[in-house]
Amino acid sequence: IRSIEYSDVCLLLIDATLGFEAQDLSIFHLADKNNKGIVILVNKWDLIEKDTYTTKEYEASIRQKIAPFSDVPIVFISALNKQRLLKGLEIAINVSKNRATRISTSKLNDIMLPFIEQNPPPATKRKYIRIKFCTQLPTKTPTFAFFANLPQYIKEPYKRYIENKLRESFEFTGVPIQIFFQKKIAFIFRRPT
Repeated sequence: IRSIEYSDVCLLLIDATLGFEAQDLSIFHLADKNNKGIVILVNKWDLIEKDTYTTKEYEASIRQKIAPFSDVPIVFISALNKQRLLKGLEIAINVSKNRATRISTSKLNDIMLPFIEQNPPPATKRKYIRIKFCTQLPTKTPTFAFFANLPQYIKEPYKRYIENKLRESFEFTGVPIQIFFQKKIAFIFRRPT
């Protein structure tokens, strides 16, 4: 647990002969909860009998277990035969770069606001939610704030929609994204008397 807390990117090594077990899933969720970059390495891939679809089926079963965070690189390796070990490290370096990505506020608004206009948050209790502005917060991991008139009515499915659009528009493979909806703040300046 301490190693996960001190790391930036976690390489989760699983045994291909045993599959993605409950302990692997709990370690994955611990890394996700701590907002760490994640790469899944499936070791002992040389011991598995394979056909044309084995890799895709194995990958699909892992993605199903780690849903909704399915944008995680999965690399099939063999430590004994030294297969694809360097590829796993290269992907980990890319995940580290993705985790450090900073997007300017103007670029973020230019890309995200049209998606929000095309598919606005659903009205709740006859109240229309309007998202006017978004920005990336100055944190170690990708964290975004969206300013709206009624942020308390935005539900989890719409939050996932925003996250999916962020992942489509920018390179955040292997990195958890945090999204916050906040009340739009208006400043009123008064002249001193």
